[in-house]
Amino acid sequence: MRFRDRAEAGRELAGLLSDAHARGDLADPLVLALPRGGVAVAEPIARALGVPLDVLIVRKIGAPHHQEFAVGALAADDPPLFDTDTLDRLGLTEASLAPAVERERRELRRREERYRGERPAPEPAGRSVIVVDDGLATGATARAALRHVRRRRPARLVLAVPVGAPGALDLLAAEADTVLCPHRPAEFTAVGQWYEDFEQLDDDQVLAALRDR
Repeated sequence: MRFRDRAEAGRELAGLLSDAHARGDLADPLVLALPRGGVAVAEPIARALGVPLDVLIVRKIGAPHHQEFAVGALAADDPPLFDTDTLDRLGLTEASLAPAVERERRELRRREERYRGERPAPEPAGRSVIVVDDGLATGATARAALRHVRRRRPARLVLAVPVGAPGALDLLAAEADTVLCPHRPAEFTAVGQWYEDFEQLDDDQVLAALRDR
């Protein structure tokens, strides 16, 4: 199973979420995408549901010599959320990662300013919030995102991803009211392997998607 692109993956999720919306399971929905890749998946979902689309900026904190391997994540102005088991296994400490945290927080703030400008962040309280990404490998960024939203008291919290590693999905089951992931391949190494076109989005593409919604 491979998606042609993120838009195709989003349309599959949109069909599943439209059914839930029609049943009345999603009161006053709000779609929050994790940029950049999650925005291209979330756009067809928001369009199908006829609901607002916005972004939730989350930054991965990578291991010092392998930046793509997440040992933690940042969401908004929240404290960093680390995977303590992974830190112990790699012989890392939170203090040793302070420079990486500061670097990622600067990039998070840059993206907030770029994508939102003076527009305030949407208020999740009392709404059905659907957090969307293009896939789930370790679950570090999704966990930070879900905890950030949970603290703002949504009526329902849904994580929607097209494909994900089964172990990471199991760990996130306690973080969301619903984890919607139609494809859970046993052999999972990277999100990109499940897309024919996994070209990285740029800031202008993210802004265009937000303007369209």
